[in-house]
Amino acid sequence: MFDGFAEVRLELEGATLHVRHGGSGPPMLLLHGHPRTHATWAQVAPLLARHFTVVCPDLRGFGRSSKPVDTSDHAGSSKRAKAADCFQLMERLGHPRFAVVGHDRGAYVAFRTAMDHPEAISRLVVLDAVPIVEALERCNARFAQWWWHWFFYAQPDKPERAILADPEAWYGGSPKHMGAEAFEDFRQAIHDPDTVHAMVEDYRAGLGIDRAHDEEDRQHGRKVRCPMLCMWSKQDDLEALYGDVLGVWAPWASDLQGGALDCGHHMAEEKPVELAARLLDFLRR
Repeated sequence: MFDGFAEVRLELEGATLHVRHGGSGPPMLLLHGHPRTHATWAQVAPLLARHFTVVCPDLRGFGRSSKPVDTSDHAGSSKRAKAADCFQLMERLGHPRFAVVGHDRGAYVAFRTAMDHPEAISRLVVLDAVPIVEALERCNARFAQWWWHWFFYAQPDKPERAILADPEAWYGGSPKHMGAEAFEDFRQAIHDPDTVHAMVEDYRAGLGIDRAHDEEDRQHGRKVRCPMLCMWSKQDDLEALYGDVLGVWAPWASDLQGGALDCGHHMAEEKPVELAARLLDFLRR
């Protein structure tokens, strides 16, 4: 897994991140979603590393990275805090300007990095996500039925107890698509009570402080300044929930393109070659 990549643990101002990085060329940061770790990119990263310097961290709270301290506003688990980690990480590795790709919860971190650190981001890719404030404002019975976990994870204590009773039954996943090493990395993460709690805290931040940050940006007319690509999984819920996914993103970006990939939610594991090709087509222009 990640043949030829270095594996390091870097202490930043607010977190300590477990990171793999390798390749050569312009820098690119890949951010995983819930409940995955950086290992979700194991089949994609080597393809990208032929043309780019690729950096794959475990986000703070996830995998083998440090866990934030709990506070009543969940600020340590906010996308702003994680975006600050990303900015610091890339500076530490000698990449003051870089492309960022995020999937699922990592897409929110990628978006927040582009909003909070626009001078650092050359291109933005979001996979299977719309802005948190847009999702919550469009919430209806269908959203509540399909994405009920957003609201369940916001409850105190009960989500952790439910997940940890049988993490593999709760989350699914298998070595078939992920690969044996990536699956083991994921399995260890979901069996760790501290990691499960921190992953759930990410959702608690989403319903409060993350939404407030999106609302503040919209109020001040802030947009993504760099070219942006949005992709979503054809067999997942995003298109069924929102119809015109790019239309949801249009107010947030001036240079926007995108489309669907015919696969399920974990596209980096199910369609790694196709995803890498789409990313390279966008990022090499």
